[in-house]
Amino acid sequence: MILAGKFADHQPLNRQSASFAREGIEIDVSTLADWVGACVGALDPIVSALRRHVLAAERLHVDDTTVPVLAKTKTRTGRLWVYARDDRPFGGKGPPAAFFDCSPSRHGEYPRTILDNWSGAMQADAFAGFNELYAEGRRPGPIFEAACWAHGRRDFFDLARLAKAHRRRPSRAPSRSPRSTIADGRRPAHLV
Repeated sequence: MILAGKFADHQPLNRQSASFAREGIEIDVSTLADWVGACVGALDPIVSALRRHVLAAERLHVDDTTVPVLAKTKTRTGRLWVYARDDRPFGGKGPPAAFFDCSPSRHGEYPRTILDNWSGAMQADAFAGFNELYAEGRRPGPIFEAACWAHGRRDFFDLARLAKAHRRRPSRAPSRSPRSTIADGRRPAHLV
């Protein structure tokens, strides 16, 4: 219940302690923290096995997202990184899985540390922090960059939006490429 409250319901331990106190159960925050630490220690072999399984894949999908991190005086922005494998579309027999890592910032050292001994094809966004992973002389071998189509298409959508702005206010909008509207699924009127 305490782990579910902390990790699934995002209830800090001090709030859980206060909730228990309202029910007449006095549990100090330090006791709750000790219990959480013991559970994390007990689950560590499972997390390690999951990490080994994910990093045994030939292909990985890597991404990150912001996550609020509670601090004593204010909330900071941290990063939650996901490393996922799913070889089923490629005829792979290993079960799909993902493991998560967190970091205090979006610095390239965090994914580079996780992927230090891994090589293969990695699908990710164009985050500059990944560039060292793609270097030819990298050991144990370079990581092949499999660019993310969703991120690649964004530029085409942006160019297509510029086309709308150009039609509304031709004097202020930059010119557009007809290919941008083809790439996002629309054909310019002069090509129909």
